Amino acid sequence: MGASYATPNRRDLVTGAHKFPSDMTRPGMLYDAMLRPPSYGAKLVSIDLAPARKIEGVVVIRDGEFVGVAAPTFYSARQAIEALTATAKWSTVALPSTAELYDHLRQHADGVQPNPFAADLEQAPTSLRQTYNVAYVQHAPLEPRVALAEWDGGKLTVWAGTQNPFGYRSELSRALSVPEENVRVVVPDFGGGFGGKHTGEPAIEAARLARGAKQPVLLRWTREEEFTSAYFRPAGVIDIEASLDDQHSISSWHMVNINSGGSALDTPYNVDRHHEQSVGSDAPLRQGSYRALAATANTFARESAMDELASAAGVDSLDFRLAHLDPGRLRDVLEVTARRFNWRERVGQQQPNHGVGLACGTEKGSYVAACVEVAVDPADKSIKVLHVCEAFECGAIINPDNLRSQVEGAITMGLGPALSEEIRIADNAIENATFRRYRVPHFADVPTLDIHLLNRPDLPSVGAGETPIIAVAPAIANAVYQATGKRVRQMPMRLA
Repeated sequence: MGASYATPNRRDLVTGAHKFPSDMTRPGMLYDAMLRPPSYGAKLVSIDLAPARKIEGVVVIRDGEFVGVAAPTFYSARQAIEALTATAKWSTVALPSTAELYDHLRQHADGVQPNPFAADLEQAPTSLRQTYNVAYVQHAPLEPRVALAEWDGGKLTVWAGTQNPFGYRSELSRALSVPEENVRVVVPDFGGGFGGKHTGEPAIEAARLARGAKQPVLLRWTREEEFTSAYFRPAGVIDIEASLDDQHSISSWHMVNINSGGSALDTPYNVDRHHEQSVGSDAPLRQGSYRALAATANTFARESAMDELASAAGVDSLDFRLAHLDPGRLRDVLEVTARRFNWRERVGQQQPNHGVGLACGTEKGSYVAACVEVAVDPADKSIKVLHVCEAFECGAIINPDNLRSQVEGAITMGLGPALSEEIRIADNAIENATFRRYRVPHFADVPTLDIHLLNRPDLPSVGAGETPIIAVAPAIANAVYQATGKRVRQMPMRLA
């Protein structure tokens, strides 16, 4: 404990010898493909299976909305799906467009409570009323969802890239009416998940087709299927109302998250009168787990609002936060980050189109703070993150190198939803279901990373794969304000 150990299979990963779920094979294996609706949520009205069944070696299975094929090659499976697509008729489902999304979520919010401190807000010398929006985001793993299913009599084995093998087994048991003890789920090392590989659709699809074809079947989702058939990080609308007294202390705080969830919703700052609420809405797209859940959205909103309050009070962003934090773990990471970043000096060095910002937060028992430097191009309205300094504390450190990798990965991943990643809806369909149109961070986007791990051997170890992501976006937003004088209150950030 406390020592770094190299990844045991690193040679196989580098040389390509490692077998991911996409590489799995079984004797007599067929390739699977599924008929997907042409628009999100569309329902199948009718279909002619005959053209696909004429293709040599193709097995076609239909059970209500479920239509899939198993074939000797992936190419022939796709040929069969094209033949089925030509004969399928669908009824479409109306979806709000991207421009209508946040109004839709607000209008269908479930039981938003009024601000219990509304009277104080009206009388306070300084107050804030703002709304912050976060978009739907795809997990975008390098390896899309995969499942290989094989039956042996009444027993089923599935090899799958999943973060939830016991959940997969339960889903397979229910969907296929097989006792759980007759279902085995094998999980090879797989190519990314980020909370997106919890539900068992690929395994169920492969298992149903394998049972119908009476041969093992491998199902590999395409990238487009990954973008259109999987679930998303929820979009959200977050309202914050806060007031300051004449000593620049927060006298009331009211925060409501509509749709995206309650993780890290409660303020970590010293505020005697505070009220937080997370409510659901009529979500137009499937949504589910994503790295840090709603903590990224809630920290973005809260830390943006804290910066706005500091600015309204004429107080430095760091000093304003420290004034509302007792000695403890969150204050520790904030002070370490500010010192390592040289905040006091750099915040006063105003350069044209450059800015610095900071943010901090806590989730899942660990603590994080980040300072960033950005450059803004006024011609094309682009935002370039130049430097991220982050301090992270998750109790006793077990493997320092692995922990550093987790923090580096979280920061890099956090750049995407902050600056570019957004699922867009138009004409009842997802319009950017490719990496050409849905932009994840590239190597060129990665800034200078300055990471500081705070070891607390006196405390229990807690999870470290998620919390390092939550401070990235608000720190960027606050830096953009310093660079431009304009607030950005949505993710991904756009400069009008």
